[in-house]
Amino acid sequence: MQTITTTEALARFCEAAKAGPYVTLDTEFLRERTYWSKLCLIQMALPGHKGEAVLVDPLVEGLSLEPLYDLFRHEATVKVFHAARQDLEIFFVEAGVFPKPLFDTQIAAMVCGFGEQVGYETLVKKIARESLDKTSRFTDWSRRPLTEAQSTYALADVTHLRVIYEHLARDLKKSGREAWVEEEVAILLNPETYITRPEEAWMKVKTRTTSGRFLAVVRELARFREGYAQARNIPRSRVCKDDALLELASTKPTTLEELGKSRLLLREARRGEIAEGILQAVKEGLAAKPEDFPKVDESREQLQVNTALADLLRVLLKAKSEEAGVAPKLIASSGELDEIAAGKYHGAAMQGWRGEVFGADAMRLVRGEIALSAIGGAVKVVPVG
Repeated sequence: MQTITTTEALARFCEAAKAGPYVTLDTEFLRERTYWSKLCLIQMALPGHKGEAVLVDPLVEGLSLEPLYDLFRHEATVKVFHAARQDLEIFFVEAGVFPKPLFDTQIAAMVCGFGEQVGYETLVKKIARESLDKTSRFTDWSRRPLTEAQSTYALADVTHLRVIYEHLARDLKKSGREAWVEEEVAILLNPETYITRPEEAWMKVKTRTTSGRFLAVVRELARFREGYAQARNIPRSRVCKDDALLELASTKPTTLEELGKSRLLLREARRGEIAEGILQAVKEGLAAKPEDFPKVDESREQLQVNTALADLLRVLLKAKSEEAGVAPKLIASSGELDEIAAGKYHGAAMQGWRGEVFGADAMRLVRGEIALSAIGGAVKVVPVG
């Protein structure tokens, strides 16, 4: 097996990939000790059962990934990944580039009836009729040299992917559902999917308290934590975990002595830059004006849900998902059904391919234009009037 360690060798492989209809890709990375994922290995394979498959070592000094990024921009060659989100985040953060056009086999498999968030190993078994050796799954990909077992495991993530891609692409063309996958892939190719703004970080901190002052302190603490972690490329948990952040928002320490009384704060956060940042964040939260307090979206709690209609929508969703051969949760979540039952008709379940499969009939059910009938073990949609 070939491991590419020079820019010239990478350029030759990428030029060969440009001549083909698609190329399969995967990455191995570490994120336990950093904020941003550390790219440790790239795997690539050309079409065909015996098509060339290579490993690319991005940790080699002097290796430029620009030939790969140039391939990403080459729209005549489809770039095939499985569950691409984390891979794409790496390339977006590193170079501000996305692979286009993109085909995600996890998304395609869900559309083709393989269930919700189907794993690569499952597709290898069901489509490629092969098994995977997972012994190298949890390994330190930053260590060199790679063992033969690691290299074999890594290459399997792109060699079997060729068979899976060709099978799913045929199924999608036959069913006419290519546009469904394109809608989902568009989300992966949106830069907003990967941008975390420190000023918005508080929204991801789960709390049941809606006090404006409390939330103002949470906002400033979360802003500091996110900015500090991003700037130093360390996990946010190394700065302050969520439970400690909420404790600080409750106790609101203003001095190092008060900060030292925290039960949940890490020892290294009780002094130095982190401690100073925490105290400054608390100070800014306490100084916030009421009109500037964070506003919690209470619309979900205030929904006037017609529970009987919500139950009918769940039955309709089950029937329509079985008819389409698609996992119900891929079409609509329980929360989205409640929103429809409360008179909110502008969610994702009512648009695009979801609207065609489910949303249109959901609106007809809301308006009383259809009823549901159980015939044997099946649910049928019956026109009213």
